[in-house]
Amino acid sequence: MTGFTMTIDGRSADAPGTFGVINPATGAVAEQAPDASREQLDQAMAAAQAALPGWRGDEQARRKALLAAADLMFAKAEEIGRILTLEQGKPLGDATMEVVGAGVWLKYFADLELPREVIQDDDAAFVEVVRRPMGVVAAITPWNYPLLLAIWKLAPALLAGNTMVLKPSPYTPLSSLKLGEVLRDVLPPGVLNVVTGGDELGAWMTAHEVPRKISFTGSVATGKRVAAAAAPDLKRLTLELGGNDPAILLDDADPAAVADRLFGAAFQNNGQVCSAIKRVYVPESLYGDVVDALAAKARSAKVGDGLAEGVQYGPINNRPQFERVSELVAEALAGGARAAAGGKPIDGPGYFFEPTILADVADGSRIVDEEQFGPALPIVKYADLDEAVARANGTHFGLSGSVWSADADRAAEVAGRLECGTAWVNTHLALAPHQPFGGFKWSGVGVENGPWGLYGFTELQVIHRSRR
Repeated sequence: MTGFTMTIDGRSADAPGTFGVINPATGAVAEQAPDASREQLDQAMAAAQAALPGWRGDEQARRKALLAAADLMFAKAEEIGRILTLEQGKPLGDATMEVVGAGVWLKYFADLELPREVIQDDDAAFVEVVRRPMGVVAAITPWNYPLLLAIWKLAPALLAGNTMVLKPSPYTPLSSLKLGEVLRDVLPPGVLNVVTGGDELGAWMTAHEVPRKISFTGSVATGKRVAAAAAPDLKRLTLELGGNDPAILLDDADPAAVADRLFGAAFQNNGQVCSAIKRVYVPESLYGDVVDALAAKARSAKVGDGLAEGVQYGPINNRPQFERVSELVAEALAGGARAAAGGKPIDGPGYFFEPTILADVADGSRIVDEEQFGPALPIVKYADLDEAVARANGTHFGLSGSVWSADADRAAEVAGRLECGTAWVNTHLALAPHQPFGGFKWSGVGVENGPWGLYGFTELQVIHRSRR
């Protein structure tokens, strides 16, 4: 029996079966989560469909509900944060801030304008372009930021007048189940339904006849399957599919001055961030100093159970990802790379891996060419800036990137040459609710956040009133 229940039509819902949720700090099952049946998914979709007319008809009620939801996130940040740490592994302070961030995003969208654009007003006609809700949204979220990324979808979708069926990753279902439970008090029945289960449940959702929009965050491979499943019904899509973000240091960068920010942007959430720095390109003249500075940061980092005092970095979230990071690092070392810091798993229970800085590694190595999504950072040497930019762009990914220099204008010019959705100068991972977030190439379709993210949950409608 599980202490967590799904939310269907505003009510608590158990499932015929359950599945184990592993605490990545121990590798042992910590809790059971409901395993939704096909019939329960149908019930959730029907509830969302039935709630649509009332929900989309009262914009002020929607705004009021989102503000109330934000207040609940602030009030319950530590309670939900502990659940998040248990299932995801991140330190409690980071987990609590994720819940607070969810409240910040909800407040932003509660106040965001839904524009009506007048495109003609003359003797012939009065013509407006308005934005209408799409209908039911199927939202599928990942395990690295399960609560915040659910809110990235929920807040704009609900503001626009849509209703939602949410499925979190089976690795981190508990915080989303708690979200559904908490929001039952402020959202009308059927507006938000939360169901949990494995990959089969996700496949049912994407092919289901009810949703008009699918918003998915996850891997490229799964994103392609989602798009294929949505195509026969011409469902609208937003896909955020990860990245292999480059950071390029120019020859006037100060290694000591940028090391803290580079390390923080690479190892935030133990490297399990789609837009984290995944590879660093460094000019030959600075290479040794940069490797040494980053290695010192890695050796001083405190890794452990996210509920322990003073821990900066928790475990990798799940065994398959732990094995992938272990394999990529071992393969790089076998191919001639040098571990300037770390380089191996940490002995003991749980999915802990040493914060790792890899030197003497180059493009062509899988740790450089692929998204490692973990606490291992390759540092790549370059001799020519144009070559470094070409190498940074020479990938299927295009989520974000950054350029670092004492001359911000020069860095901005180089940043403009990166083929990615966000190009930062002298920073990285500077995300905000008003700033669009999306990727080029295989990193995604559409954007989240800001008015652009809101528009992604709407259809344009022209209202043309003749005056003749």
